[in-house]
Amino acid sequence: MAIRTEPVTINLGPQHPSTHGVFRLRVTFDGEVVLDVEPVIGYMHRGSEKLAESRTYVQIVTLTDRMDWLASMSNNLAYVRAVEKLAGIEVPERGMYLRVISAELQRIASHLMATGFLVNDLGAFATPLMYCFRERERILDMFEMLCGARITLSYMRPGGVFQDAPADFWDALAVFLRDMPEYVDDLEGLVTGNEIVLARTRNVGVLGAEEAINCSITGPMLRASGVQWDLRKADPYEIYDRLDFDVPIGAVGDTFDRYLVRIQEMRESLRIIEQCVAAIPRGPVKAEAPFFIRPPEGDAYAAVEGPKGELGFYLVSDRGISPYRCKVRSPSFINLSALREMTIGWKMGDLIVIFGSIDIVLGEVDR
Repeated sequence: MAIRTEPVTINLGPQHPSTHGVFRLRVTFDGEVVLDVEPVIGYMHRGSEKLAESRTYVQIVTLTDRMDWLASMSNNLAYVRAVEKLAGIEVPERGMYLRVISAELQRIASHLMATGFLVNDLGAFATPLMYCFRERERILDMFEMLCGARITLSYMRPGGVFQDAPADFWDALAVFLRDMPEYVDDLEGLVTGNEIVLARTRNVGVLGAEEAINCSITGPMLRASGVQWDLRKADPYEIYDRLDFDVPIGAVGDTFDRYLVRIQEMRESLRIIEQCVAAIPRGPVKAEAPFFIRPPEGDAYAAVEGPKGELGFYLVSDRGISPYRCKVRSPSFINLSALREMTIGWKMGDLIVIFGSIDIVLGEVDR
């Protein structure tokens, strides 16, 4: 016999660990069934776009690190490409190869965290997450070799990268490329066929292809819904048009597909890095650029396929040493727009898992 209940509205976050940071959900429940969801942001606002108007074009690189702190390299790349487009700066080939290697290592590191925390949201007490942290540490070690930092990297510059990779970086990368495929297999063996994972993710939080497109969703979320759209293929930048790799897509668009697409993308990133290592030329890693860049009057938009989707920077120049306006298209923020439709009708536990499958970082949402 059904028990009659009254709808109750409660807050999840910003202190709740499963809200993935400083994020609040105002949820209306009928018992455990979700009737309505309202995301509330604004607890972390740091004004990065406004701060950019009073910093030089090079100084702004540090701001991009702190938007998505799990994907600093990708943020650097999107921003410096916008500056180069605005100022007409050409990047040396070796610099482009190093950028792609760094960006793909960052994609793997980001997807490891997305996978680890998703399984953590499913109730696994830290073990799969610690396995993901373990492999991510190896990537952070390599980043430290490149630029001396592990999280907020600031490695890229308008015109190339800060400095060339040292010899020990290539040795560490070779070992990583040798070991990582087997590790991804182990991770899949632990998670993909797990009956609890399958029961909690299959056909849960389905996002259809048409709805995803209408919401301007990008990245693994869009590809999990069956849409084969990846800027590295659709609008190649750097040296991606010279590389052979596939774009994994899902069939259903559920939470499981979003997990599986990220697993497959890690394998494709390893393929990309191997090709870059084999083909990287000698030469300079950074073009000659003035200390204070003064682009001609105008505007430019440049985007990259970040780990979470299309990350773009729109810059307006008034010929000064700082942009007149800086606007960021952040995938974490835009991908949240489908959360309400994906969660209504599901239960409390499903809400947390569906939200975790979106993979957001609040610094990029509330920038």
